[in-house]
Amino acid sequence: MSRIVLGVGASHSTLMNTHWDEVDHLPAAHEFRDGLGRAADAIAAARPDAVVVIGSNHFRGLFLDLMPSITVGVSEVIGAGEANTPAGPLPVDRDLAKHIVDTLVDSSFDPAFSLRLTVDHGITHGLQHLVPALDVPIVPIVLNMFAPPLIPLARAEAIGRTLRAALESDGRDQRIVVIASGGLSHRLPWPDWSQTLSDDDRFLVEAWLNGREQWKEFEVRRRQIIRAAPAQINPAFDADFLEQLAAGDLSRTIAKTSDEIEKEAGNGAQEVRSWIAMTAAVGAGRGTTLAYAPVDEWLTGMAVALFEPLDEGDRA
Repeated sequence: MSRIVLGVGASHSTLMNTHWDEVDHLPAAHEFRDGLGRAADAIAAARPDAVVVIGSNHFRGLFLDLMPSITVGVSEVIGAGEANTPAGPLPVDRDLAKHIVDTLVDSSFDPAFSLRLTVDHGITHGLQHLVPALDVPIVPIVLNMFAPPLIPLARAEAIGRTLRAALESDGRDQRIVVIASGGLSHRLPWPDWSQTLSDDDRFLVEAWLNGREQWKEFEVRRRQIIRAAPAQINPAFDADFLEQLAAGDLSRTIAKTSDEIEKEAGNGAQEVRSWIAMTAAVGAGRGTTLAYAPVDEWLTGMAVALFEPLDEGDRA
């Protein structure tokens, strides 16, 4: 039986990679980056045999021609490499990945699996900063968090519980770290694919539909659209979420609908599904926020936190 020794949640922004000079003067940006460093140290100290990364897809590996709600990379996993994130083959624990897929199916989920999955910064940004040597095999679990309809938040919790069951029944004795990538509050200038209104909307939907063989051709304008967007961050939402994490109980957030999340904290806050799944996988635990910073230049309430399983004696 394998066991989860640590959970980590971390926001991501490719602007951190490509435009650091614009925020180098901001203590908040340094606070977040330093928090990532402390989380990376915690992961190294946990000595994982494998890392499960739960994150989103920003239409560089999965597209509107076929958009699964859940996708697990079970063989080749390739970093897209956009914005100085890891590019090329990533190490994969194929046996564990296959077992997770089997367990999800046996538990009445309908995951897609891929023997050649391209992942973007929704998976790789966390790896880049939290497991920088990329020397531990991973299992990427990509949740659709940007192309409605989205799974309910309670479904993300159930995925996490099933991930825990998979690890407990894998017949191995390994130490597993689970990383949740994404969030917290932010709004990307992205349309609902079914309600395109402006020229930029139509361009983005075309990129998301036709990008499978040519996503790089759309990158320049995509980047320009994002860079022109105003920041819409809700620190109150973020503080409440991190307070729930500290208590080991995300039920207030899980009870919300996707529409309520978007109205309160923006479409980018739908990525809290990865945090919800991570905490459910860990089980009884308590969170420790290592850093939180609303960084307008990155459009995002940036957080990094540990979620550590409780010892048996600490469980009430």
